[in-house]
Amino acid sequence: MADRYPLPVWLKSGEKVGSLKSAFGNWWNQVEDWIKTPLNQMNAETCSAALLKYHAYQKDVTRFNDEPDELFRKRVKYAEQNAMEAGSKTGFIQIFERLGIGYLEIVEREDAVNWDVISLRLSDSQVASNTELLSYIVQQYGRTCRRYELTVLTPVEMTVGVFEIGHTWALDVAKQVIEPWEAQTTIQNTAIGHSWSLDVASI
Repeated sequence: MADRYPLPVWLKSGEKVGSLKSAFGNWWNQVEDWIKTPLNQMNAETCSAALLKYHAYQKDVTRFNDEPDELFRKRVKYAEQNAMEAGSKTGFIQIFERLGIGYLEIVEREDAVNWDVISLRLSDSQVASNTELLSYIVQQYGRTCRRYELTVLTPVEMTVGVFEIGHTWALDVAKQVIEPWEAQTTIQNTAIGHSWSLDVASI
């Protein structure tokens, strides 16, 4: 990084120019780090562990047992944004994306009797690896007077084969053109086409 700080013209040649240039660059890099230190402490992803607790307290985020440091910092960083968007369906889905859970489907009012139940559809691996986090999200950002249930989605791979089967047919029409006793007929050949296809799905 020493190249960021070029030396004066009269110091660009000599035996110790390389060492002087390196020392000069290292010094100003250190000064830059000192200046950025207060700014880095305001970011939940880069601040010290001691200060992170105060950021979490300020944003009403509680660390659960054995929570990874990376996930805790994400929850603190996006706490305000998550709280603002939690009331909408799209916002709830984005909370799952920000915290690294992944794909989510939300189904509301699926049952006419239990209309207050909201179904969260996730894969089996998502539920197994984020049990405590899912409970926290529902408790912290879930809607008031709503019940939540987790539904496991199991992806199934399938192959679709497409085959084209077609046929054509014609209609001949007879028409009388003179009196019955001198009847002459002409045959008009009218082709009417028809084709159809068959899609076969196999699992």
